[in-house]
Amino acid sequence: MRNPRRLPITAVAVVAALGTVAACGGGAGSSDAESGGAGKTYTFWDPYPQFDASSQWGKLVEQCGTEAGVEVKRTAYDTTDLGNKALLAAQQGNAPDVMLVDNPVVSTLVEAGILNKVTDVGLETGAVQENILGAGTIGGAAYGTPIGANTLALYYNKEVLDAVGVDPASVKDWDSLTTALKKVKDKGRKGITFSAINTEEGSFQFLPWFWGAGGDLTELDSPEGEAALSLWEQWVDSGYAPKSVLQNTQTTSWQEFATGAYAFAENGTWQLGNAEKAGFEYGVISIPGRDGGSAPVPTGGEFVTVPVQEDTARYETSSEIVTCLTSSDNLLKTDTTLSYVAPTEEVQKQQVEADAELEPWVTAVAAARGRTSDGLGTKYPVISEPMWTAVQSALSGGQSPKDALSEAQEAAGKGQR
Repeated sequence: MRNPRRLPITAVAVVAALGTVAACGGGAGSSDAESGGAGKTYTFWDPYPQFDASSQWGKLVEQCGTEAGVEVKRTAYDTTDLGNKALLAAQQGNAPDVMLVDNPVVSTLVEAGILNKVTDVGLETGAVQENILGAGTIGGAAYGTPIGANTLALYYNKEVLDAVGVDPASVKDWDSLTTALKKVKDKGRKGITFSAINTEEGSFQFLPWFWGAGGDLTELDSPEGEAALSLWEQWVDSGYAPKSVLQNTQTTSWQEFATGAYAFAENGTWQLGNAEKAGFEYGVISIPGRDGGSAPVPTGGEFVTVPVQEDTARYETSSEIVTCLTSSDNLLKTDTTLSYVAPTEEVQKQQVEADAELEPWVTAVAAARGRTSDGLGTKYPVISEPMWTAVQSALSGGQSPKDALSEAQEAAGKGQR
């Protein structure tokens, strides 16, 4: 999850809101292509506009079409637009044959009746790690297969920690992390940076602490939730974290860490390339749970899905394309390109063999959970916005963590009625 966004709360609301821009929706759906087998055109949508046809990803999509005996017409959208355009396309009867979507969008599209169960189109997901597959599982059925996963951990600046005498291996729980931050600040250095912005990025970054305290998203105002928000409030009030976290995106938070001034940064797998360019020695540790162990972290990444088509004969070829894209050989190439952890143990082992620095990320992904898992589905966006609002209110000093979360719980309850 590079830039998580707020998702549409209901399919009907999104379609209504976007009705005025329907004419702008790019990409031809399957109704624009001939139906059937070899030599025909199949449409494919993904959220990777940064990769053109000459890129490794673009070539792989083309290759998978060729192997299935068809031409694939690929259209890339920004993540923000893709889910909304999918809802419009389905309403108009021209959904693409294959679509790659951010995992929290899956439940919204399922509720709208847009996606097929993997079992209905002959796809196999048995090798996929259960917690990663869970982000696209609704009512016990998977509606896609993950292309890979990314998540959050703590980067640390080895030079800063060495200078103040902090061993990153000593960080095992919240108390030891806070002790390390105090020592860093007392030595005149900067502590930790993260994103607490009032968008889905803020919720995404708060979740490891919320879940790491034992919090449940159906009860935002629990003592566990209050403990997590109080931790962040303590860090900001004590100067262990900067006030800028209130406006930081995950990108600007990283830019702060990249200055070399901070000891720690909460950020994602997708920053690995930037970390190599930062100019200082860094390391990665799991986000600690309140009382120790690795905190559950939210799963980011996309699912390859097969949208519902009027011509069901197309599903066989669509499934061949998906199977090709998610084969072990292709996953290794794709997840290396995207800085993702593979969704299968077999490919994860190959990734770590090729790059030992990925091992802490594989550990983090093993502890990850989907934001829409545990039956939340489309309830998640209704919970997430009040949660990030509570974080903003508490860290800005507007409310106590307890009052902010109490108000958030009330708002989340109203939003689900």
